[in-house]
Amino acid sequence: MRIVVILFIVLITLSLGSALFSLLRRQGDRRRTANALAIRVGLSITLFVLLMAGFASGLIDGRL
Repeated sequence: MRIVVILFIVLITLSLGSALFSLLRRQGDRRRTANALAIRVGLSITLFVLLMAGFASGLIDGRL
């Protein structure tokens, strides 16, 4: 489960970087920026749901 969470965090960061690059380099291409940000939001929501399911099923415990 730890690897999945780390993978999602990396993908979220890459999507955010892609949106920033698109915003700075291609100023007229708003659709690409919006798509990258939409993917980031989708990945963030999916990660949140996976974490909630992990806590509920016992795959993730509350301890550090």
